[in-house]
Amino acid sequence: MKPIKTFQFTIVLKHISEDIDNLEDSLYEAGCDDALINFRNGAIYLNFDREAFSLEEAVVSAIKNIQSIDIEVTSIAPDNLVTESEIAKRLEVTRQTVSLWIKGKRRQSFPSPVMRLSEKSPLWKWTEVTEWLYENKIITDKKVVEDALFFVNINAALEERDIRTRKIRHNLLERISLRP
Repeated sequence: MKPIKTFQFTIVLKHISEDIDNLEDSLYEAGCDDALINFRNGAIYLNFDREAFSLEEAVVSAIKNIQSIDIEVTSIAPDNLVTESEIAKRLEVTRQTVSLWIKGKRRQSFPSPVMRLSEKSPLWKWTEVTEWLYENKIITDKKVVEDALFFVNINAALEERDIRTRKIRHNLLERISLRP
């Protein structure tokens, strides 16, 4: 049997204001006694330290606890889009080290940024970065790559719950499909 581990993640709540009555008590009673409530820039999010056998089990159980009191979950963090600084922070290395990887001075073939290409802080996909890190033996735990992919997919699943989003995406997929 797998050992129980503590997993850290953040859940962003949808359409909840700071002045909601008994939010803390309601979350506690729903099983979120392992979450810290945060308010920032008009958003409410919960930082979890949840014990479970797997990351997936921890995140899914937290979502179910929250939804049991009719609160909708917007997304789960950490995010897939990362800056150079965020890459350094997640890996606990210097920004200079990451900069050298990006410029190809220490390693070759670092993934290309995918967003904000003309700005000072371009964005990379964390999933691509973790794959590159694993392939270059900078990280040795394949679970880091799998966890990054899990976060992308759980967020996509959360977005797919909105019927309008689902219809638009499926329509677009049909339109860009290579099949005749």
